[in-house]
Amino acid sequence: MSAQHPGAEQPAAPATPPPAPHRRRWFVLATVALAQLMVVLDATIVNIAMPSAQADLGFSDNDRQWIVTAYALAFGSLLLLGGKLSDMFGRRRTFLVGLVGFAAASALGGASQSFEMLVVARALQGVFGALLAPAALSVLTTTFTDPKERGRAFGVFGAIAGMGGGVGLLLGGYLTEYFDWRWNLYVNLIFAVVAVVAGFVLLPRKEETHSHRIDVPGVILGSAGLFALVFGFSQAEPEGWDSPLTWGPLAAAVVLLVGFVLTQRRSPNPLLPLGIVTDRDRGGAYVAIFVAGSGMFGVFLFLTYYLQATMGYTPLRTGVAFLPMILTIMVTAQISNNLTLPRFGPKVLVAFGLSVATLSMLYLTQIDVDSTYAVGVLPALIGMGVGMGCTMPPSFQLGTFGVDRAHAGVASAMVTTSQQVGGAVGTAVLNTIATTAAATYLADHAAGGPAVQAEAALHSYDVAFAWSAGIFLVGAVLTGALFRTKAQRAERQEARASQRVSDGEASVGQEAPVVAH
Repeated sequence: MSAQHPGAEQPAAPATPPPAPHRRRWFVLATVALAQLMVVLDATIVNIAMPSAQADLGFSDNDRQWIVTAYALAFGSLLLLGGKLSDMFGRRRTFLVGLVGFAAASALGGASQSFEMLVVARALQGVFGALLAPAALSVLTTTFTDPKERGRAFGVFGAIAGMGGGVGLLLGGYLTEYFDWRWNLYVNLIFAVVAVVAGFVLLPRKEETHSHRIDVPGVILGSAGLFALVFGFSQAEPEGWDSPLTWGPLAAAVVLLVGFVLTQRRSPNPLLPLGIVTDRDRGGAYVAIFVAGSGMFGVFLFLTYYLQATMGYTPLRTGVAFLPMILTIMVTAQISNNLTLPRFGPKVLVAFGLSVATLSMLYLTQIDVDSTYAVGVLPALIGMGVGMGCTMPPSFQLGTFGVDRAHAGVASAMVTTSQQVGGAVGTAVLNTIATTAAATYLADHAAGGPAVQAEAALHSYDVAFAWSAGIFLVGAVLTGALFRTKAQRAERQEARASQRVSDGEASVGQEAPVVAH
């Protein structure tokens, strides 16, 4: 194993030696990264195709939200179950089943001849995505055991999570402009075929499985609670916050999730062992991922509107406009996970990343109808790239840090759940705020014409960017408070070392001391 970083935790020697590094682990990383990209970009790639799909299939403006909501509901509500199944039946098996199912659902969606068929296909994508995403991250968690290599691997994986939405806009714009909206779904077949073949060849056939029983009450309460939560937020913009379709599911979500926590405390085989969430470092990581998912919505949705409606960009040119952010995330992710995280630790690095994102959003509040891309937009996109590159990879690594191998899938599911629920909350809150701001502006300028309409839209974007900045700022404060200091982590490590010696525990976290500051 490579040398540890100065000041890193010194893990006690485990009673059972950790598995030897996978000799084809970098090819495994490429396979898992490809699958992750397919799942993440699907959250935005279909948005670009929506107008063309609507014209082709003839569904209404009120119905089109279900193309996005069906995916989000199935995906968000089943992630914890998907992670548990990965732990029970093996990551390789779950990963491959998820890939094949996601590809089949994408083919069904691309071939849709009706609105109902497309919604069913999107829901099935969400179901198989909930199997695939936790399995992919847990494969990575258990494959890379060397600290330096683990940092590089999570740098790649976290970068994909941060830039996937931008890649979806870029690829979706190209496919819609030069091919057909259906190719925004068919393109998944290309990703999936490559990943299935590579996964079948590369992933070890003999893998750990764990004979946990399914916690049926936990599955019902957890899945129903997450479903109600995502559904309630998805109805906020079309129905309004005072609608029973909004507050009713949100109230039910609170009751169901409280019941879920109570059952997990008593269950002998919990769906989500509460120790995974209550650890301060992992809890801080989940908060950071949730905040990033919420705030990034302000970039992708409202900046897309601005570029197309105000600046007159085509879908493809809009996607290209996000390229600097994508490239910045890629570079920053590797620097943050391999150089700055071992030196400064997550308490500094993640809070710094979210602070940079805050400033980037505030910068975007200055755009107007005469702003240019180079001066008005580009600096903010580069800033967001730096911010997300400092936030996402360390948080993805920390979200599974110190977790027993038997629960790697569930911990991985919590990472993806945080991002998914964060996106749902961001969608509801920011969209509602922007819509209200536009309506208020128009009411105050009732005598205006098309110019006032444009100004109202621009005002709504500015308000949404300001609220996104607030979300990132709150996240910076919370993560700065949650993550342990070096001294706190050293004390905890001494206690854990003594415990490991006494009970012979071997955990995934022993192999990842790079986050020890």
